[in-house]
Amino acid sequence: MLRAILTFFGTIFSLVTLAIMLIALSIGAIFHIYGKDLPSHESLANYTPPTISRIYSGEGRIIDEFSRERRLFTPAEDIPDLVKQAFISAEDKNFYTHHGYDARGIAAAVVEAVRTRGRDVRGASTITQQVMKNFLLSGDRKIARKIKEIILATRIEETLSKEKILELYMNEIFLGQNSYGVAAAAQTYFNKPLRDLAAHEAAMLASMPKAPSDYHPVREKKRLLTRRNFVLKEMKENGYITPADYETEVAQPLRSVQNGDFEPFGKSLPPRDYFTDEIRRQLSQDFGEGEFFTGGLSVRATIDPELQIEAANALQRQLEQYDRNQGRWRGTGKTLPAEVLGNRQDWQEVLAALDVARDIDLNGKWYPAVVLELGDQQMRIGIDGVEETEAEPHVVPRKDIAWLPGDFAKTFKLGDVVHVRRMTDDDGGFIRWTLRQVPEVQGGFVAMDVNTGRVLSMQGGFSYQNSVFNRSTQAMRQPGSSFKPFVYAAALDSGYSPATIVIDAPIEIDTPQGLWRPRNSSNKFYGPTPLRTGIEQSRNLMTIRLAQEVGMEVVADYAERFGVYDSMGPFLANSLGSEETTLYKMVAAYAMFANGGERVEPTLVDRVQDRYGKTVYRHDQRKCTNCNDPAIPQSQGPRIVSNREQVMDAVTAYQLTSMMKGVVDRGTASGYVKLPVPVAGKTGTTNDARDVWFIGFTSNIVAGCYIGYDQPRGLGRGAYGASLCGPVFQQFMEKAIGKYGGGPFKIPPGGHFIKIDRFTGARLSDEAQGDYVVAEYFRDGEEPIFGIMFDGGFAMGNDLELFSVGGSDSVREVTTSTGEKAKVGGKASFGSLSSGGLY
Repeated sequence: MLRAILTFFGTIFSLVTLAIMLIALSIGAIFHIYGKDLPSHESLANYTPPTISRIYSGEGRIIDEFSRERRLFTPAEDIPDLVKQAFISAEDKNFYTHHGYDARGIAAAVVEAVRTRGRDVRGASTITQQVMKNFLLSGDRKIARKIKEIILATRIEETLSKEKILELYMNEIFLGQNSYGVAAAAQTYFNKPLRDLAAHEAAMLASMPKAPSDYHPVREKKRLLTRRNFVLKEMKENGYITPADYETEVAQPLRSVQNGDFEPFGKSLPPRDYFTDEIRRQLSQDFGEGEFFTGGLSVRATIDPELQIEAANALQRQLEQYDRNQGRWRGTGKTLPAEVLGNRQDWQEVLAALDVARDIDLNGKWYPAVVLELGDQQMRIGIDGVEETEAEPHVVPRKDIAWLPGDFAKTFKLGDVVHVRRMTDDDGGFIRWTLRQVPEVQGGFVAMDVNTGRVLSMQGGFSYQNSVFNRSTQAMRQPGSSFKPFVYAAALDSGYSPATIVIDAPIEIDTPQGLWRPRNSSNKFYGPTPLRTGIEQSRNLMTIRLAQEVGMEVVADYAERFGVYDSMGPFLANSLGSEETTLYKMVAAYAMFANGGERVEPTLVDRVQDRYGKTVYRHDQRKCTNCNDPAIPQSQGPRIVSNREQVMDAVTAYQLTSMMKGVVDRGTASGYVKLPVPVAGKTGTTNDARDVWFIGFTSNIVAGCYIGYDQPRGLGRGAYGASLCGPVFQQFMEKAIGKYGGGPFKIPPGGHFIKIDRFTGARLSDEAQGDYVVAEYFRDGEEPIFGIMFDGGFAMGNDLELFSVGGSDSVREVTTSTGEKAKVGGKASFGSLSSGGLY
């Protein structure tokens, strides 16, 4: 009997042992099969997650950020223990003790699945397994994926520390609202850094990984509150918070940015504008779009926030003034459906979601609004984000559209979306709401340091949100007469002087397109004229003759050397600025006139650092020879050595600067630019005033403005570079000079002054005084020859009437550059307009 019993139990033991061995072999075989050809877990040791790239002002303030996944990478040692404990309590309470997987959790999940016949399949993944799933595997719920997950989890536990695994997890997880990782989520939901989170806030974040959309802080507030309190309970049971702390924290209300309890982080950032978007465009080209959007770059921008605001305001003010003078209403072109107009909540919701400009602040913030009622003497509007009060009723009186033809009924319809702003008195008191519209005419403005090329401000249009097209850097336009300084620069470097006489007389040129008869803007010609007067008064005929004398190949070489064009066509019409370029390139080229002819590489970025703080780009390559010398006297600054290329002779640069100072003092810009420091510049107006320009500079700042329609057409009578762009330059430079000052233009060595008659070019005595006297700077060793005149080789008719100061002069005989005699005077036919510059 005993033998039979022993035999029975021996058989049972053998069968159980055999079963265990079979199971173990089966499991081993499964793990062997699935363990082959798995992704390498060792790559996670060097993993660098996609991270936000941020742009900072010179003062270190964040002004914009770019990312595909909004993530702020935070090392494990910088994540507070309380935050770690909240996630461990919610997701994996045995994280610090298991070896990659939780056998009891897996068994419990299997039992639950069997018990509910597959209806309730809960997860049993540890944090380590979730890291493997997020980084190396797919998210499908299959047994094969779970086996691979466990295999990789055990391997990674042998490779990385627990803190490193936790770091990967807490920086990678998606927590809703386009937030990846705990640092970004803390900012998104509470606008707080991780170190400032309370236990109930950390528990709320730890509630999100399961399914962020199912725990929305507004739509699913009750469900999220239940989950948060469960996490707090787990934290108490795990010993991370005391029972007293638990009672305090669980009683806290569920607060979030989304519920309106905190200001959103984005509200502290200025609206995205042309400046930061141009940085995005340029750095995406330099570093690659992927690296810029995911590399966690820290970009120190050259922007001066004060001057950026002033640049935007100056350009917007002029564009709006021009637009209102046209007396045409266009509005936004958008209309709300009639069915929403009767209910305030409905139209507010639709209006708030409408894609219209909300970044305009010109004489007050502009708000989108909708026309709700039309009357004979006023119309009632609904304003986005502004509550109506008795003191500020949401009505616009009929007199507000006095600048428009017609009345409310003919101009507006119910549901029209418009812009409005508060009209206030000098003391800020409310007068009424007034209608505004984004102008159809557009423009650009750029200002930069003449010595470093650092762009201080850039405005690429009236409103970035209305049109992201940057007219400062992307719009190809004819520079017109603002190009003429490059013709004069080529001439001055070729042996001409500011006193050189060039004939201002009619020209006829046969071209494949027909006879070209260029003209001066005044429809007059002026006979023999010094170069200085030619540029001050923007004489087209003189410029063409001078370009012909110097050679268009030489002029083209200068334009390319200054970066105005990559490859300029050597056509005579291009001497008047008929070939298109950008405002950005023109302003950078003018900076080289201002700084004595040294190469300037314009930049919007001072420095770029990678995610580890290493500098990967620095713009200013100049060397400071004694910056580290503590013995430098307080009255003496450090010595900075420039190693830049000399683009043009320093004497030539000063001569040209002096001539362009005359443009501002008494030339085409004299009525519009009046500043307390010396200013030089040049206007530009193309045919039919399709493009108008002014570019000017002081001793330290150069700025340029362009205005025109995106689809080029004439701006109308009276539109000139001086009258439209001059006021923009004036307003901006008043602010810039108040901040950065300015002084006399630096006179380079190697020259001397001689007084001449600016009308005739004749040499005068050193004692000469009067409006006609100007002191020109001539090169040492090159005694100027007075009296020789240049005609560019063009034939001139006899008995042409000559216009001069004070009226008409008699016919004058002149000596040309070829030594021949010719007469200047009489009238001529000027034919059609030329391409390029007029004034």
